[in-house]
Amino acid sequence: MPKILDAIVKASKSNKKLLAVLIDPEKFSEEKYVAFFQNLPESTTHIFIGGSTGNTNQTEICVDFVKAKTKLPVILFPGDKSQITKKADGILLLSLLSGRNPEYLIEQHIKAVPKLLNASLEIIPTGYLLLDGGTQSAVAKVSQTKPISQKDIPLITHTAIAGEMMGKKLLYLEAGSGAIVPVSEEIIAEVKKDLNIPLIVGGGIRNSSQLQKAFEAGADLVVIGTAFENDEFED
Repeated sequence: MPKILDAIVKASKSNKKLLAVLIDPEKFSEEKYVAFFQNLPESTTHIFIGGSTGNTNQTEICVDFVKAKTKLPVILFPGDKSQITKKADGILLLSLLSGRNPEYLIEQHIKAVPKLLNASLEIIPTGYLLLDGGTQSAVAKVSQTKPISQKDIPLITHTAIAGEMMGKKLLYLEAGSGAIVPVSEEIIAEVKKDLNIPLIVGGGIRNSSQLQKAFEAGADLVVIGTAFENDEFED
């Protein structure tokens, strides 16, 4: 298997769109997810595992099950160091650039070093921007930070570009789990215009029309989580 980041970059350059399905380990049960994998969209290219809360044991159980069911890359999307397991294929090492809480800008990363130092996980530095999705997200509660208003497009675009300038390899625009309002097409297009790294978009995407609009606006990889997890995603 090619390196995860290399494959995402290659897909972005060739305009091949990618789809990740996000699984929250805290909501995971084998009984529930047998049907989940039977209904997985054929276009799915990655499995993300993580959430705002949870622990290593829950994550490992989830990763073991998922890797037994699919050959797709399994990538950690952790809320903090307690959700890191060496059993996955890679990890999005997230810096919450939209907030100003040092715990999620650098402190959690320092605490994660003992787990990551000798692990075979592919570590992908990722700039993470939480945008206002119309409801208070778990990310905002846990990180004690405020999302950026979707009306403030200059701040969003400048923060995204600053993330790239700081060396992030991916940029993730997130409206939050269960968002009422997904990231707007205008924001996606404006961020993508000056961004030279792959763009991930997630939060509030509940149907194939919203998915396609995100792709057309410039998202390289779209993440669906709550809607598919709850069997509410509409084709």
